[in-house]
Amino acid sequence: MEATANSQFKLGQIEVDVVLKGIRNIHLGVYPPNGRVRVAAPTGTNLERLRLFLVSKLEWIKKQRKKVLAQERETRRDYVDRESHYVWGRRYLLKVVEQDAPPSISLKTNQLVLTVRAGASRERKAEVMEAWYRGLVKEAAEKLVTSWEPKLKVRLEQLFVRVMRTRWGTCSPSSRTIRLNTDLAKKPTECLEYIVVHELVHLLEPTHNNRFVALMDRHMPDWRHRRQVLNRLPVRHEEWGY
Repeated sequence: MEATANSQFKLGQIEVDVVLKGIRNIHLGVYPPNGRVRVAAPTGTNLERLRLFLVSKLEWIKKQRKKVLAQERETRRDYVDRESHYVWGRRYLLKVVEQDAPPSISLKTNQLVLTVRAGASRERKAEVMEAWYRGLVKEAAEKLVTSWEPKLKVRLEQLFVRVMRTRWGTCSPSSRTIRLNTDLAKKPTECLEYIVVHELVHLLEPTHNNRFVALMDRHMPDWRHRRQVLNRLPVRHEEWGY
């Protein structure tokens, strides 16, 4: 019996999303903020084979879900004066300035100055901040891509930045595109570089097999440390949809 293209298994109380697509190997992941479990498998995979694989990984799944659910969450942001916000891993205190001018953001010594029109709602302030963070990631990532393409001997066609619910980045080797999470602008720059290199290496090796690990070890020997730094930092509040 074959699994359908998009279906779900239950391992006790744990639900597993199943996606079948044109890949060679089975890929299993546990994602924040709620410990969602997803398995991607080759088209035509036998249902019983997939079930046995998941059962064999049950203890690993439980361990990863425990880590994800224990990870610290960012507090809700209301975009008011003296609220803490982070840019490239550094803490700034917000200062909201209301004036009749297009919205803007600037950084001072220890302040993030958000300029909005009088009466701007929390949602509008959040939109301005998200757009600004997206621009930071886009600019920094494009420079990193330019630097790393010749080192890895790869060529990227397009780079996208957006709010992502479950991942810091993704790569589509067939279209030679990568997508990065807007929230990377809040984390140390070493974390952004790790994600950029990780996704670029997927242009050489689409899976997380031994070859992928060897490529990461060769080109970024401290990638495990960078990953650890990123995974220890707070993730977006659930209410925000991260």
